Amino acid sequence: MFINLIDHADQTRFQLNYALLRTRTGRLLELLNQQDIAVSIVLLDDQEMAQYNQTYRHKEGPTNVLSFPAETNEELGDILISVDTAWKEAGEKNIPLHQHLTWLIIHGLLHLLGYDHELSEAQAELMLVKEEELFQAIQHIHSGGKTMPQLAINVDHIATIREARGGAEPDPILAAGICELAGAKGIVVHLREDRRHIQERDVRLLRQTVKTRLNLEMAAVKEIISIALEVVPDLITLVPEKRKELTTEGGLDVMSNEKKIRKTISRMSEAGIPVSIFVDPDAEQIKAALDVGAAYVELHTGRYCDAKSEQERDREFHLIEQAAETAFASGLRVNAGHGLDYRTTTRIAAIPVIEELSIGHAIIARAAFVGLDQAVREMQDCIDLAG
Repeated sequence: MFINLIDHADQTRFQLNYALLRTRTGRLLELLNQQDIAVSIVLLDDQEMAQYNQTYRHKEGPTNVLSFPAETNEELGDILISVDTAWKEAGEKNIPLHQHLTWLIIHGLLHLLGYDHELSEAQAELMLVKEEELFQAIQHIHSGGKTMPQLAINVDHIATIREARGGAEPDPILAAGICELAGAKGIVVHLREDRRHIQERDVRLLRQTVKTRLNLEMAAVKEIISIALEVVPDLITLVPEKRKELTTEGGLDVMSNEKKIRKTISRMSEAGIPVSIFVDPDAEQIKAALDVGAAYVELHTGRYCDAKSEQERDREFHLIEQAAETAFASGLRVNAGHGLDYRTTTRIAAIPVIEELSIGHAIIARAAFVGLDQAVREMQDCIDLAG
């Protein structure tokens, strides 16, 4: 099987997951019993597609997909896709770009195999049924070359236990070291204004001792911004913060806090600190995060984890999946977290574009029974299952 993927589209505008598209195309060829035949997929912009559309169909303007059968038995042919048009159509349908690109690849492959929806209503119905059948068959096929998300451990609640007695134990700095030795690829702490768990001294010590990546969660307030600029963590994640909440209750409203967030990101950028924004899986918040200059978004998984029924959980999962692909296609890097546990993590870890999962409470709670090292390893096993 040979899949030649050529990208002529604007790579500064569209962040495409080539491995995912190749993997899905390969699986489609297997489902169509064409695994021994080569196919080329050419990604174009509207201008170039319009030229092909005029030359070969005598129609003005771009179209979404064109197929050109090969003249040899060794090749199936070429599928041309306008990424500009695909992006517009995905927005109109309120679906992720990669999901729509997959549908267009299916459409193109079926044309190469002789299906033609323009011949008759019966042929159009036959082709649509086949498209839907193939699309459903590969919805959970992910990039074979994809690396599973990295596990970042939030050690806030080690500090919560310490603060309950006002002593020195248990030590979140020691806990962070155990997590790293157990395989965690990052440490997360939230320095809150009320200092209910992590203290400024903890952050400074962690900056000196963490060997992987230190992610400082924080509100965009003057005091914490100053500390972050002094400590220089590997990443900061801007989160909403209310003094009376037990834990963070939802994503940050970027649009309502645009001026303050933009200023904070500017200051962090000058110090070389990348910024993530913790947001609900909402397209408008993602666009706002991109507009204010964030490098990452961390998608809030709380509603998915707290769902009371499988139907509700499925609905929330698809919102996260769609938001992740939307953010990725916009040029943002994607993390996720909040409320994830040993039952809910694997499905989120399987979303191809998510780079890191931030998990804390479930691991610390499990550690009370099996120890912190084992709790971290068990969570890593949950992530590995997604592969």
